[in-house]
Amino acid sequence: MKPKVLIFRTAGTNCEVETEFAFRLAGAHTELSHINSIKKKSKELLDYQIICFPGGFSYGDDLGAGKIFSFELSLWFRDVLLEFIRKRGLIIGICNGFQVMAKAGILPDADFNQSVTLVQNSSRRFEDRWVYLKLLQNSCASEIWFKGLPSVIQLPVAHAEGRFYADDEVLKRIEENNQAALYYTDSRGDSGGYPFNPNGSCSNIAGITDKSGRILGLMPHPERFIFGHHHPLWKRKDIFPWGLKIIENAVKYFNQ
Repeated sequence: MKPKVLIFRTAGTNCEVETEFAFRLAGAHTELSHINSIKKKSKELLDYQIICFPGGFSYGDDLGAGKIFSFELSLWFRDVLLEFIRKRGLIIGICNGFQVMAKAGILPDADFNQSVTLVQNSSRRFEDRWVYLKLLQNSCASEIWFKGLPSVIQLPVAHAEGRFYADDEVLKRIEENNQAALYYTDSRGDSGGYPFNPNGSCSNIAGITDKSGRILGLMPHPERFIFGHHHPLWKRKDIFPWGLKIIENAVKYFNQ
């Protein structure tokens, strides 16, 4: 049975079409809906297996990236999203979607209490580049989103407010619980400064999950690497589209 995926969109969202295409390519049933339409039938969220908050610049990033969208989720969807999480559904937030989930408090603890954020890049510029990512094989997400992937992959990033920040206590807890799912790295899997870490994120963190591993937020864009020819070096060597694999893993999670 194909899982059903609900993809939110609102004013300023601009990656929703590519994200829907990627999920369809991976074998899912998809529905792309404006948040105002979903408000009228919020209980129907429980009919889906996967919820996605895609990338873009929701509401023009007024008040900070993802902040207004996060208010909407907290005010309109808190209870139904908590029920969705209890039913063991999957949630993914990509770039602006990650910013929204962090500021709504869906990550890292799925309790709607904000403890982490994404802030302005240390470079004070919009960063649009391919990055290397180290995947922890024992992370909470390793057997759901990153199953079958190597320890280092590449994905593109494109953001101005992607610097992951948490205070020392929260950061320590995230890493001790293996909730830091992706780290910015170099091609050998070693930590590196700019430009390998394009935004100055604390501990080079590029994405985190909740403790179950079912809720994932990441700044890189898997939906922008679903064909080998998306990669700039595709004519020089065989390239595997790691972004599609991440999305396929989510779809296959419900067909095991």
